Amino acid sequence: MKQRNQAASVPSATLSTTGRRSSRPRLTRKLKITVATTEGYASRPGGAQAELLAEVNQHESERNLALLQEEFRNYQNGIMPAGPGARELTDFFASIDAGPGPAQAPAAKVQRSDREIRSLLTKRASVLHLGTSNYCWFADPSRALCLKLAGTPDGDKPLIGMCDSARCPQATHHPCHRPVWAGHAENTRTFLGQPGRAQKTERARLQAEYDRATRVLARIDEAAGEPE
Repeated sequence: MKQRNQAASVPSATLSTTGRRSSRPRLTRKLKITVATTEGYASRPGGAQAELLAEVNQHESERNLALLQEEFRNYQNGIMPAGPGARELTDFFASIDAGPGPAQAPAAKVQRSDREIRSLLTKRASVLHLGTSNYCWFADPSRALCLKLAGTPDGDKPLIGMCDSARCPQATHHPCHRPVWAGHAENTRTFLGQPGRAQKTERARLQAEYDRATRVLARIDEAAGEPE
C-alpha cells in the first residue's frame, strides 16, 4: 500500500511504459523554439521573404507590361477596348501612336522611338490590376467605384472583389474577357427559366444580370469590329 502511494505521487507525464522518464515535454519546448526561429527568419527585413516579394513584384510588372503591349498592338490593328474606361485608354494609345507634339517635333513624320514607347507603356502598366472579367486602371483612387462602395476613398489598392466593371470609369473590357462574360450570360439564362412565380425578386435580379452581361458582350464585339 505504501509503495502504491509513492508511485501515484509521481506525475504520470514523466513516466513511460518502461518506467523511464519521457522526453515529450522537452520535445514540445524544442518545437516551439524551432517555429519561433523560423518565423523570425522569414519576416526579417531583407531576408528570403523580401527577396521573394521583390521577385513576385518584378514578375507582375513584366506581365502587366506584356498585356499592355498586346492591347496597344490590338489598338493599332483596329481592335479597341470597351467598357467605361475605354475612351481614356484609347486616347492614351493615340497619344503614343501620334508621336511627339508639334512643339517637340517640327518634322511631320517624326515618331517616337521604341525605347520611348516602352517607357510610356511601362508607366501606364504600373497602375494595371487584373480582374476576372476586366482590366482595372487604378490611376486615380478618387475615381475608383469599389473604394466608394466600400467607404474607403483613400485606399491605395483597388478592391477587385467588389469591382463593378460595367460602371467603374477606370475599368475596361477586352476580347480576352469575352469568354467570361459569355459564360456568365449563358449560366444566367439557364437560371432564368428555373424560378417560379413566387420568386419574382430573384427573377428580376437574374434578368438584370443577364441584360448587363449581354450589353458588355455587344460592346466588346463592337469595339473589336465584329459583325453583330
